[in-house]
Amino acid sequence: MKVPPEIAATLSHPCVVGTVHSLASLAAARKLKRDECDWLELRVDNFFPNVKRLRRLAPKLCSPRIVTVRHAREGGMASGMTARERRALYGDFLDVAGLVDIELRSSGGMKEVIRQAKASEVGVILSHHDFQRTPRPRLLRALARRARDAGADIFKVATMTQSERDLAILIEFLADEKGRLPLAVMGMGTYGKISRLVLARAGSCLNYGYLGAPNASGQWPVALLKARIAEL
Repeated sequence: MKVPPEIAATLSHPCVVGTVHSLASLAAARKLKRDECDWLELRVDNFFPNVKRLRRLAPKLCSPRIVTVRHAREGGMASGMTARERRALYGDFLDVAGLVDIELRSSGGMKEVIRQAKASEVGVILSHHDFQRTPRPRLLRALARRARDAGADIFKVATMTQSERDLAILIEFLADEKGRLPLAVMGMGTYGKISRLVLARAGSCLNYGYLGAPNASGQWPVALLKARIAEL
């Protein structure tokens, strides 16, 4: 795949992603200037079934966009959405995407979305979320291998970090695996905020903050996260 310039830039330094997951965060995203946020994640599932406003405004947002239609099993907000509806929404938003984010566990059923994304020179993030714990290193390495085999351009890992050991596992995983596949790694919970600075410094290519109000524990406001990472 020929990598578009904005994706190549993402892989070369830690970027800050602002999540657009509500009407308030969409309004905040519309006010951003290009240098205030590197990427915007459009959480399409949070707007389902009334996605028309998000779709209409998406091309007008100044930052490149990550399109996510998250499955309910990994934190998605549209519990009644069918697999067909998810695939259709990815297709509807593909022309405004620089990246799409699909759960690794869903990659088998989303092969056509992955194929369409690559044909359109849109990068593919395959992601794994664990809201209970941080998996052991062996499992994280196995997930990274699966992501590579499934066609990921970036593998994203978000886990619950409640102890120093959890944070150490993520640092070690990032250090060992980032040479094989670009990684976006972050913690949630007690060590969530600390993790996002440490892991950005260690090479996490996408680092998520919030616009308006957080949609996951451990997030920083976008502007503050960008400033802190720049200081590092």
